[in-house]
Amino acid sequence: MSHQAEKAGMKTSIETRVEQALERVQGLYRDLHCHPELPFQEHRTGAKVAEALEALGYEVTRGVGGTGVVALLRNGAGPTVMLRGDMDALPIEEQTGLDFASRETAETAEGKRVPVMHACGHDLHSSCLVGAGAVLAGLREQWRGTLMLVAQPAEEVFGGAQAMLDDGLYERFARPDIVLGQHNMPAREGTVGHIPGSAMAAATTLGVTIHGDGGHGSMPAQTVDPVVIAAHVVTRLQTIVAREVPPEETVVVTVGKLHAGTQGNIIPHSAELEINVRGFDNALHRQVLEAIERIIRAECQAGRSPREPEFRVLTETLALHNDEASVERVRRAHAAQFGEERLFAMPRLNGSEDFPYFGNAEAGGFGGEDIPCVYWFIGATPEARWQDTPGNGVAEKMRHLEMPHSPYYAPGQAATLKTGMATLASAALAWLG
Repeated sequence: MSHQAEKAGMKTSIETRVEQALERVQGLYRDLHCHPELPFQEHRTGAKVAEALEALGYEVTRGVGGTGVVALLRNGAGPTVMLRGDMDALPIEEQTGLDFASRETAETAEGKRVPVMHACGHDLHSSCLVGAGAVLAGLREQWRGTLMLVAQPAEEVFGGAQAMLDDGLYERFARPDIVLGQHNMPAREGTVGHIPGSAMAAATTLGVTIHGDGGHGSMPAQTVDPVVIAAHVVTRLQTIVAREVPPEETVVVTVGKLHAGTQGNIIPHSAELEINVRGFDNALHRQVLEAIERIIRAECQAGRSPREPEFRVLTETLALHNDEASVERVRRAHAAQFGEERLFAMPRLNGSEDFPYFGNAEAGGFGGEDIPCVYWFIGATPEARWQDTPGNGVAEKMRHLEMPHSPYYAPGQAATLKTGMATLASAALAWLG
């Protein structure tokens, strides 16, 4: 059999298995969408994913890193390929109007009751992971090696990947030769986007407490006003990007929260800030964080703050760097599966992921050499909607469409589920086949 005929045969085999799994995967997707769970609360979701993979013959372990699931399919000597999907949802009230829309609420870690929605498509990711598991289990005569499926908790708070690694993911199960993952985007359904090298930003959210000495608003000279100090901090932080970051680099510093006081005639004792930093270079990212701390300490000293400011890292993740040779290998597999016309060059995203911890040996804490990672994007906008959207090309059209984290975002059409299953399966077979 020629190489071209072999590739065509594998494409048909994957398509056939995807169609066979679709009804079951759609049912799982609707169930997960209707019952979303917040980060590290994915008990029901993890159980559903685990049960589905056990039914396919995988060795399944629950509760890894809290609520994560690891499933292994050992199929002879060969490489170990890890496929990762995330499971958690967001504190958003769903407005999609779907007949299986979420009506769930949950209690946050702070004890607040909030609505919950799969507004980022992690229900889609988990369902596609199970679907790819079904496809590859059905094709086991055509590959050799170990398939490692990881359903990860708490991506939205950048905690789940590290929690699973800290729980011995690679020591207890297997150390993969390649780590593969994907995310949905409002590109045209049935399309797949790739980006080699720098792909997504590092992100840190800092919580900062600035201390003052409160009192009556009529006697400001007898107080130290933390609101004034905080105001100077907010203004001064904007000079970091303007005067400390090289012009060719992309860095964003956002003060997304500033809270102080209870009423207008009371000077409060403290002010609370939350500061979000994003950039594509991990070393520069650390420099920006150091600059933020330097500026805040200096402004507190200038404002006569009676105590040093307090700093807390609320969430943090690395920049995502796709291994270029591995991206090309995945892209060739996807071109064989879908055709070149269904592939697009994905623009670099200022959004962030904790996926890179699975490949970064130092940051992930698993030692040895880094593990190559590839993370790609699947389109989730129905064809008719895409054609009606103004703009030329993916980047322009996506500006006019609902993005992940919108209460109106609903990426789980059948075409997207089928694409997501086939992308994972065909990419895995690029190493296992």
